[in-house]
Amino acid sequence: MTAGIGRNRRRGRGWSLAARYLLLLAVLALTVGPFLWQLSTSLKGPGEDIYRYPPSLVPHHPTLANYAAVARTIPVWDFALNSLRVAGANVLTNCVGAALAGYALARLRFRGRRVAVVVFVAAMLVPVESIMIAQFLTLRQLQLNNTLLGVVLPGCIGAMNVLLMRNAFAALPYEVEEAAFVDGAHAWQRFVRIALPSVRGILAVVAVFAFIGAWDDFLWPLIVLSDQSKFTLTVGLNYLHGTFADNQRLVAAGSVIAVLPLIALFACLQRYFFRGVGEGAVKG
Repeated sequence: MTAGIGRNRRRGRGWSLAARYLLLLAVLALTVGPFLWQLSTSLKGPGEDIYRYPPSLVPHHPTLANYAAVARTIPVWDFALNSLRVAGANVLTNCVGAALAGYALARLRFRGRRVAVVVFVAAMLVPVESIMIAQFLTLRQLQLNNTLLGVVLPGCIGAMNVLLMRNAFAALPYEVEEAAFVDGAHAWQRFVRIALPSVRGILAVVAVFAFIGAWDDFLWPLIVLSDQSKFTLTVGLNYLHGTFADNQRLVAAGSVIAVLPLIALFACLQRYFFRGVGEGAVKG
């Protein structure tokens, strides 16, 4: 009887493990599947039917001609350079600004500190689309519309990034900073030499989120920019499908070009990213 119970338990664990793997495979198909389909479409030549049924994921005659056609159709590298400038500025301002604000909220004592935390939380609840008109009118008054600086400013310090840094700094033990305070270190020295090196992981998380948010943004650059020479990549790729162009192979190739920098960034920072997710979720 005991042996039968043991077999039933092992059988139940086996079914549970199989169900978990099936669920993981389903999630993998939903997340990675569209990218693989776009990559496959971008490598297919004009002689292959991209709408065939059943669909074929592997191109029969792979070609890079679609990528060359994208470069001939639109100035894709100029658009990519503009996106890189915006994303780089966004990463720099978010890492610096969120680190400073997060340290102040976690470690410094000043009047209104709790109110400031509530304000940052409330800012996360406001839909971006509801304040875009006010943002655009403000930038126009400052004569920053149709500039890359106008694209960067609204997202230069994200409320989510500030709260992530605040949680990371709050999770650090007070004893280390207290010892530095006794040795005569002021707040800036404690921030730069002790606190900041201890949260490099969460800084990588902030950098990845800031880069992805700026690189993938479409609506705000579309509203702010009117000069084609200043278009970001997401706005420029919109020219690949429209009234005069609707080649899905070129659209797929442009999408792959837009995704590759994100994959490269994540590959470089993945070690710090996964470590930082744990650092920022210790306590609030």
